[in-house]
Amino acid sequence: MSPTASAFLLTAPAAVPLAVAGAYALAAPRTRPTAKAFAAELIEARQRVSAQGPVLVAEMPEPDEVPKQHVRDWAGLVSPAVILTCGSLFAADVDSGGSRRAYSGLLRADALTAWMLLVVGAVALIACGSAPAYLSGERDAGRASERTVWRYHVLVQAFLAAMCLAVVTANLGVLWVAIEATTIVTAFLVGHRRTRTSVEAAWKYVVICSAGIALAFLGTVLIYYAARQAGIAEAWALDWPTLVARADRLDPAVTRLGITLIVLGFGAKAGLIPLHAWLPDAHSQAPAPVSALMSGVLLSVAFAAILRYRVIADAALGVGFTRVLLAGIALLTLALAAGLLLAQRDYKRMLAYSSMEHMSLIALAAAIGSPLALSAALLHIAGHGLAKSVAFCASGRILQITGTARIGRVRGLLAQAPPLAGAFGLAVVALMAFPPFSLFASELGIARAGFAAGGRLGWVLAVALLLVLVAFAALAARTARMLLGPGTPAGESPSGVWPLLLGLAACAGLGVALGPLTDLLHAAAQAIGG
Repeated sequence: MSPTASAFLLTAPAAVPLAVAGAYALAAPRTRPTAKAFAAELIEARQRVSAQGPVLVAEMPEPDEVPKQHVRDWAGLVSPAVILTCGSLFAADVDSGGSRRAYSGLLRADALTAWMLLVVGAVALIACGSAPAYLSGERDAGRASERTVWRYHVLVQAFLAAMCLAVVTANLGVLWVAIEATTIVTAFLVGHRRTRTSVEAAWKYVVICSAGIALAFLGTVLIYYAARQAGIAEAWALDWPTLVARADRLDPAVTRLGITLIVLGFGAKAGLIPLHAWLPDAHSQAPAPVSALMSGVLLSVAFAAILRYRVIADAALGVGFTRVLLAGIALLTLALAAGLLLAQRDYKRMLAYSSMEHMSLIALAAAIGSPLALSAALLHIAGHGLAKSVAFCASGRILQITGTARIGRVRGLLAQAPPLAGAFGLAVVALMAFPPFSLFASELGIARAGFAAGGRLGWVLAVALLLVLVAFAALAARTARMLLGPGTPAGESPSGVWPLLLGLAACAGLGVALGPLTDLLHAAAQAIGG
């Protein structure tokens, strides 16, 4: 691959979503609501107060201005297609362990980059493919106007650009900036509906994640300081390959403190203890496709940053430090998630706590650190992203059909909307790690690696498996209550179901055979294996 082609492919995953966001911005509605329309907004807002809380800002358009599904809603699929294409080309080029660089090393692609681009692209395809049907339902319910839909598209594309930049950059400072950018963009998406609960969730998300990002910033500064003290030039002091190559020169005390702050800081964005409290509120209040992106890939992109730093820490401090740190955080997060799943009565919050459960398993695999464990962790990232995006997108349509997020008030989904309910049920089955879905293979790999490591890790893994069984029981009982029972057929648009079926097929395919992705998975695990 030529340097020009490498530069183009490294730039495109972030540049194309920004270009699509710019195109949406240029197509923004130019008219403002009339006095008649504004009066209709206030009347409609008062009618909705008792059902979903006070509406802070209502943007109800006049009925004759509301289209069913706008062609522009489908334009967002351009970005996932480009991201998947770039990831596939890099996968074919770097799966042997090599890498591609551009812009003096600022952007870099190795096997882990290719794997994460494929995951981001696949989850974005499901989320953006489900968006037209979801937005049509929001328009029909009077919760969206052309202006709010336009704002949604711009923010989602900016969100994709920030995540891709975090994946393709080799500079740890730019990595921090990109993850901070995801916080800023998604804060507006969490509060998109502008109800009291959604705005509260957005503020909670901003406050907690900003605290986490501040810790990660301090950790990054400390790593930079250690690199400069080790004689690394200023221009390369935050370059990941340079730090990996010279990690043995870093001051152990400074590096230990910096890595701890980074794990806690980026762990906040990954939904890990102790800065996890934003996750259930944000995921339950954000639009369903946004929840799919946040749970399916944002958490994983943040944890991929931790995996990068883990290589530096293991080379500078030995494997024992990060093993104890990550194993402790993973076990505490898993225990909390399992306990909260038992008491959960909201199905979107149930899916959010399930995300914490799966991120803790990924953290536990990273703590084990063997090639098998790291391969299983990366496979788990892909499987969880696909299954959780399907579950969240389906839950958004279920909310529109039933009008409630309470588990106890939803019955007979299989009778009301069989394709949608089937997709939701299969997604939960995948999250419970049933074969043939890939989460079965990845969790089996984590278990094998943990018991093979022996010692205290074997006991930690045994406790983790007991907690996973608790979460399994909670998910099974609540999902069965929602799906079974009598109901009146409600119908479902095929345009809203096909992305879900595609995601389930991909998740099952990864569980049966990796095929051409086998070498890429092993190469990605080797890249973060130290």
